[in-house]
Amino acid sequence: MTVKTAMTMTNTVHPTRAAKDPAQVLRILWEREPRLVAFGMLMLALMLPALLGLALDARTLRDVNVWVKPMKFSASVALLALTTAWFIGHLPAQRQRSRAVGAIVWTLIATGGFEVVYIYVQAALGQASHYNVGDSFHATMYTLMGMGALILTGTQLALAWQLWKHGQRGLAPAYRLSVLLGLVLTFVLGASAGLLLGGMPPPVGAHLPILGWSMTGGDLRVAHFIGIHAGQILPILGAAIVVLRLPAARFLVWGASGIWTAAFLFTLVQALRGVPLISA
Repeated sequence: MTVKTAMTMTNTVHPTRAAKDPAQVLRILWEREPRLVAFGMLMLALMLPALLGLALDARTLRDVNVWVKPMKFSASVALLALTTAWFIGHLPAQRQRSRAVGAIVWTLIATGGFEVVYIYVQAALGQASHYNVGDSFHATMYTLMGMGALILTGTQLALAWQLWKHGQRGLAPAYRLSVLLGLVLTFVLGASAGLLLGGMPPPVGAHLPILGWSMTGGDLRVAHFIGIHAGQILPILGAAIVVLRLPAARFLVWGASGIWTAAFLFTLVQALRGVPLISA
């Protein structure tokens, strides 16, 4: 099997070509699922006012600028939307237009949009969106955010089911396995860490730049980050394994998934023990 054939089987775009012409990737994504692409681009556009806020607004919450959280959530939801659009392209055309896939798309848009909009509104007001339960309104909104986040990650499990039952059989087996495992782990790991995180606020104090993880105590956001990004990292690894024509490809995908899960469990236990990933 040639490298060109392997890349065709994974339905990927060569990284060098993608770097030179990102518009090509965007065109392919649009052909696969335009609703999610439009939503993802909107989320990316919303990062601009957050960046402006970072430059002009000195207000902080829990020692972090109020505009950091909306910027990070916009980026995360955008990434989820765009990768979901890519994976939907692995379904037959007729299945892509099915009610089940449409439900996945609109559920992701509704829950992701709700999370980001509420976080932006609270940032503009200089109020916390998370762990803000001081009155009935904010307590209700925080509960709705938790439910929305759970449903949002649940779309990845639903998509894994669709791909398992109806996915294109021409995909390289190792790549197909990496996509299925990545989507399942996104829900299992991401949701489990998210449920714990909902009742355990991160410590206040020194934190890692950009990521914002605590450097003074245990922070469940590290494990949560690893969990929710399994759906991007494992398929990339699976595609690389196929393109490089490594032997025992499926075994390597299982091994990578095991290592990823072990990293999740390690950071989860460390956080529960109150130990930061990197100490100040």
